[in-house]
Amino acid sequence: MARTRPKSRPKKATAGAGRRRRPPSPPRVVIVGFGRAGGSLAWGIRKAGWPLTLFPRSGESVRRAVQAGFQLAEHEDLRAADLCFLTVPDTAIGRVTADLKDDLGPKTVLLHCAGALDLSAFGTDPDTVRRTRASFHPLVAISDPQDELAGHAVALAASDRELLPTLWELALALRLRPIEVPEARRSTYHAGAVMSAGLLVALASAAAAAFEEAGIYEDAALGALLPLMRSAIRGVERRGLARGLTGPVARGDVSVVQSHLSGLPAEASDVYRVLSLRSLALVKDRLPAETRNALERLLKG
Repeated sequence: MARTRPKSRPKKATAGAGRRRRPPSPPRVVIVGFGRAGGSLAWGIRKAGWPLTLFPRSGESVRRAVQAGFQLAEHEDLRAADLCFLTVPDTAIGRVTADLKDDLGPKTVLLHCAGALDLSAFGTDPDTVRRTRASFHPLVAISDPQDELAGHAVALAASDRELLPTLWELALALRLRPIEVPEARRSTYHAGAVMSAGLLVALASAAAAAFEEAGIYEDAALGALLPLMRSAIRGVERRGLARGLTGPVARGDVSVVQSHLSGLPAEASDVYRVLSLRSLALVKDRLPAETRNALERLLKG
């Protein structure tokens, strides 16, 4: 659940109290890595107008960054950075932290964008543990470096809560909605995020397989299924989970569910059973007990 903004967020200057204060300069940002996550974050931060340099990790990434007009980070930029994002593979975060620790300024904050990892991902070196560390995980299915971040949520965590107002300001500058995630439940949070993104794609694949079984092949299937999926999401947005649910389980139509299970290939049938049981849990109070029990027996088969 999203929390309210931290109480320590800086207050706005009072109107009319003498000369208006100039807003503080945005923090200086270095992004290490220029893949999908790093690229998307870099485009967003540059658009927001925050000072930014990039530290790509491969020759190809350097070429793409230069072509896109980004400034490459020199040693002085690393030393002067307020925020240093490590947009590298999850397994490389500790190693890259160790490689960079002597190049960063003593007050430079380290951040990763790994949804499943807590702040121990940076390593256990005493100098690293003393440094302020944070995670900034946009809930965006980023499949290309220029994918837009705006309009989504971002999960925040920090080793020092005094940093949270800055992370909130960055999130709002990127037009992201901040939420805070307890470190102890990080993997559970990430599992939910994966189900709503990566596994949604897998669900679309299972639906396309069912269409193929009916003689409708992938291009035509996706052309029909994707708008249908978007309409289901709109229903949830407008009416919530239970009222946004449609289909035979929501209607209590046992015969249709039975015909579906008979016609689906085995792999898709397994997906159908699991998700239909979840659907039944959403609407069970609206169905007669006899119908609910019949559906449960059929789906648990």
